[in-house]
Amino acid sequence: MEEKKTEGQKLYEKLAFKSKNIWEHVSEEYKNEAFKFCEGYKNFLDEAKTEREFAEKTRLLAEEKGFVSLDEIIKSNTKLKAGMKVYRISKNKTAILSVIGKRQVSYGVKIVGAHIDSPRLDLKPTPLYEDTDMALLKTHYYGGIKKYQWVAIPLALHGVIVKGDGSIINVKIGEDENDPVFTITDILPHLAADQMQKKMSEGITGEGLNVLFGSIPYCDEKVKEKVKTNILNILNQKYGIIEEDFISAELEVVPAFKARDVGIDMSMVGAYGQDDRVCAYTALMAILEAENPDKTAICILTDKEEIGSVGNTGAESTLLENFVADLCALSTDNYNEMLLRNCLRNSKMLSADVNAAVDPNYESVFDKKNATYIGKGIALQKYTGVRGKVGGSDANAEFVGEIRQLFNKHGIIWQTGELGKVDQGGGGTIAQYVANLGVEVIDCGVPVLSMHSPFEVTSKIDIYNTYKAYKVFYEE
Repeated sequence: MEEKKTEGQKLYEKLAFKSKNIWEHVSEEYKNEAFKFCEGYKNFLDEAKTEREFAEKTRLLAEEKGFVSLDEIIKSNTKLKAGMKVYRISKNKTAILSVIGKRQVSYGVKIVGAHIDSPRLDLKPTPLYEDTDMALLKTHYYGGIKKYQWVAIPLALHGVIVKGDGSIINVKIGEDENDPVFTITDILPHLAADQMQKKMSEGITGEGLNVLFGSIPYCDEKVKEKVKTNILNILNQKYGIIEEDFISAELEVVPAFKARDVGIDMSMVGAYGQDDRVCAYTALMAILEAENPDKTAICILTDKEEIGSVGNTGAESTLLENFVADLCALSTDNYNEMLLRNCLRNSKMLSADVNAAVDPNYESVFDKKNATYIGKGIALQKYTGVRGKVGGSDANAEFVGEIRQLFNKHGIIWQTGELGKVDQGGGGTIAQYVANLGVEVIDCGVPVLSMHSPFEVTSKIDIYNTYKAYKVFYEE
């Protein structure tokens, strides 16, 4: 017999806020849909480990769904109409997709924005060298990594090489089961006395992240660097490149392992690059399925977030502003800059970026009353920044209330939290740069364990829930 609740218990249930574990509040059908959705997500992660690969996969999926190049529409002098689907790929590293709404663009648009770059190792401009009869590649790490996590694991090489004649070679080595992989060696514990006395941040240095690339010498006694010569010969035979071609290349070293189910219950996804491709993928799937929205829907997938959103492919650039300006110009015969300004001022955005999930092994860095957890839904983060919210974006109460009401109305289970304790650290997203345009913005994404590591972990139920949240935002 169920024990009768006291008046105090009833009052607490009525008035107090308590986050929910989604697994306990959804049907078996919903859970099965989540598992099915994440199979597609895992496959996508395996095929898109760099921003270039993600942008190209996005283009292919968009065209399959009837999206057409916005630049082709501009060339044909065609006006945009409700229901049309357009996209733009910039510098082969970013993607913006849009479904034109029933209302004029100047009334504002709805944006979900994520980033598709992830922490990694980039090859230096002249990376190849020989030492102790081994060939190695020098790297420069990209984004915030724990350097010790990148040694003694299998690594793959992805990217492009622009040859001296301007032709482009696409490179992907280490993903096929028949491919070789690469690695960065570590010192054995028997000889690591000095290393083990250092701080964790100093045990492996940035200059020590050199990738083992080969060891067979070229058999010619008059050649000084025999192993390097043999490696250059192999590269020349396979790709037709010479050493100088490395200078005009973008080659990224990423973990070679595949996305995997995590847990005996297979409830989680473990993979490289889930910050922020988990939000990018869910945002992409939501826009691909958007049909006839009231307001124009936009999904923007940017580059360079991990190093400050800089450059002409980062959120700090004019990428979004230019795209919206083109939408405004193609939606009217009397375009002027005020149409663009009014559109941005009336627009709303979910900055789709991950948050740190509370880790039971490291609970001390979290304020558990203001933290996010795996399995408890999409994470609303009112503000970001470090030590006093510096460098962050702070959504106003009215917009937070609007999103909260939207999610509650449509049964989207959500939670809220900050990125760790005050003065513990912090971080930023693309939100601040879009907010500078006058757009209402709030950070809203999936909680992640082991963020910025080569193997990040997310909950399948959170992933599917986040996709549903972005879809509702577009459609409402």
